This record gives sequence, C-alpha cells and structure tokens, in this order.
Amino acid sequence: MKLSAPIPMLKRKARLLARTKKVPLHQALDDVAADEGFAGWSLLAARAGAVSPAGRLFARLVPGDMVLLGARPGQGKTLMGLELAVEAMKAGHRGSFFTLEYTEKDVLDRFRAIGAERQQFGALFELDSSDAINAGHIARRMATAPRGTLVVVDYLQLLDQKRDSPELMEQVRALRSLARDKGLIIVMISQIDRSYDPSAKAMPDLGDVRLPNPLDLKLFDKACFLNQGEVRFQAV
Repeated sequence: MKLSAPIPMLKRKARLLARTKKVPLHQALDDVAADEGFAGWSLLAARAGAVSPAGRLFARLVPGDMVLLGARPGQGKTLMGLELAVEAMKAGHRGSFFTLEYTEKDVLDRFRAIGAERQQFGALFELDSSDAINAGHIARRMATAPRGTLVVVDYLQLLDQKRDSPELMEQVRALRSLARDKGLIIVMISQIDRSYDPSAKAMPDLGDVRLPNPLDLKLFDKACFLNQGEVRFQAV
C-alpha cells in the first residue's frame, strides 16, 4: 500500500492534529495511520521502516563520524535524531540523546511517533535533559561509552548559550575529537537560518545553517537536511 505522503509529513500532520483536536500525540498518530489504511501507527511505521530515511542515513555512518542534521522548525529533525538512535540500538549499539530543547517526557513521547517502544531497548538508551549539557558534560557522560555508540545532541546552537560555557567552535572541536578518539558517532541537530526560502531552493544546505557564533562547518564529516518530507545527504 502506497502512503499518501512521506513519513515525516505524516508525523507533522499528526502533531498538528494533536494540537488542534487537543488529543495525545499517540492518538493522533493512530488516526493518521487509520486514514492511510493501517490499524495503528506502529503497523504503518513498520511497513515504512525498511526504507526509512533514518535507516539509509545510519547505513552511511561509521564510528568517528560527526554529522550535522539540519532543518527549519517542524520538519522532523528531532524525530530523525531519535530514529537514528533507534537504528543504532537495533544494531546492538548504545543510543544517547542529549537535549537542551525538550523534557524527558517530550522525548519519551516521541518513541511512539517513530513506531518504537522505549522499553524494548533497556539499558542501551540513555537520555540526558539537564541544563548542564555542553561538550565537557557530554565527554564526561561518554567516558566509558563503547565504540559505535550513537550520540544525538539537540541542538547545536544552544551549546554555548550559558556564559560559563566555552565558545561554540571550541566545543564542536572537542566533540569531533571525542568521536574520533572513542569511535562514537555524534549527530548534532541544527537550526536553519530564517532567511532560507524554500520557494527559491527546495532544500537547505550548509550555507543556510544558522550560526549566531563563529563555527567552521568543515569540522563535520557529513550532513543531512530535511524539508517538506524530503531528505538530502551530503559529505562536508
């Protein structure tokens, strides 16, 4: 059965439905799935999982990679980050999610949105939503992480917002070294500048990344951009 829209667009439709009808996100997801001819969202997600963008991206990643994942608000970049962690855990690796944007409840609620259950991964999944998150904090938490652990940082532009945090460039360099020294995969979610015009360019790129503070984007090995349900990968 062919879906009426790509998975990220269906998720966006469900989030809008949840807000307008004031229903839980999982109920809205099931309603969207019903419209697509599925008994529930988990069944729809399972059907799409074999060819999911997250699965294709994860297949391109190797230990030591630093990845930038960018999109405008509402395009599914946080869900994609969580999906990448799930792909890593399905492969037997750890998945660590550091967020300065969402609460623990927000993140755990999103597991259902991607057709997964938090409980199925046990100790493989680690969530940190503390206010102390910066490169040094992440390095300390990952000190004993095994090779192949996938780390998601949500999001890049918040890392140096506190006055006592190092400059953004310094932090990204530190995380790049951490990824390479320990064989981790670090995925950094990023905002896209408001000047990006989707009517003029279908997909954002490195030139559209919002940089309130100086940062050499060549510190990243790979990049992934999302817009209107479409996904584009590129080497940096």
